[in-house]
Amino acid sequence: MRPAPGQAIGDPACGTGGFLLAAHDFISKNNKLEKAQRKHLSTAALRGNDIVPAMVSLCAMNLYLHGIGTAVGEDSPITEADADALSKPSGTKFDLILANPPFGKKGGYTIVGDDGKISTEKQEYERDEFWATTSNKQLNFLQHIVSELKVGGHAAVVLPDNVLFEGGAGETIRRELLKRCNVHTLLRLPTGIFYAQGVKANVLFFERREASETPWTKDLWIYDLRTNQHFTLKPPLATKDLTDFIKVYKSPSRARRKESKRFKKFTYKEIVARDKANLDIFWLKDESLEDTENLPAPAELAADIVDSLETALEEFRAVEEALTSRSK
Repeated sequence: MRPAPGQAIGDPACGTGGFLLAAHDFISKNNKLEKAQRKHLSTAALRGNDIVPAMVSLCAMNLYLHGIGTAVGEDSPITEADADALSKPSGTKFDLILANPPFGKKGGYTIVGDDGKISTEKQEYERDEFWATTSNKQLNFLQHIVSELKVGGHAAVVLPDNVLFEGGAGETIRRELLKRCNVHTLLRLPTGIFYAQGVKANVLFFERREASETPWTKDLWIYDLRTNQHFTLKPPLATKDLTDFIKVYKSPSRARRKESKRFKKFTYKEIVARDKANLDIFWLKDESLEDTENLPAPAELAADIVDSLETALEEFRAVEEALTSRSK
């Protein structure tokens, strides 16, 4: 993503601040900063938000130990959302957003009150800048991130597979995203490196653009780092495993990209012609399916089945709620 001096960089689900610190370190190590630039980097460049009070404190302290912001008080670059990070804009427009929003199929979220009681809420958001109303957290975070970007701003967002293929609001949001932003790259990550063995994740790279009658996305390049790749805690994903992707990504000269075994280009017309504008695209032959002895472990297969069933159930519930509300 090559964060640069003077940019406003945000993470709306910052956790302990890993992405923000990575951006800070990249800028510090790859630029000869003037005094004003160093001050901006330590006091104004980085902004994060999180729903968990303890996480907000940990992140603020983590940044403070690296010379960013203050440990406590109004000058902290990390803010706590009142109930969630999606109900309203942050009030800041960013040049760059790096984010790994909370995963999970259900639209609910857990709140720990001042009295220590735990409650679960299911929330839909109706915001003027949102393209669709849904209780899916990841789809709402995606819309929120687009709204937080400046025109010309860039984002890299870790998202689960359901964002790529879910119907209803998911299809609406994907089609609007492809039209209103330049969605240029999708990195399909190996199974099991985020949270649990059955969770499939991706990194979506896009640029917000100004209003236009024609779609901004011309070509979506997809890199498959999943098929015939196996990473768990042993062996873990390492920097060397991303070397080829970084090479073919060719930041900032994407015009020089070339297709390879794992890197393919799909035109806007090809994508929107797919059922529900589905971005869940594969072309490599899965070697593990050629021999039943090499099938994934039963627990992994069961997790995938549960994952698919939960997605379907959520969609049926959304239809049921819509029909119920109309009947009233």
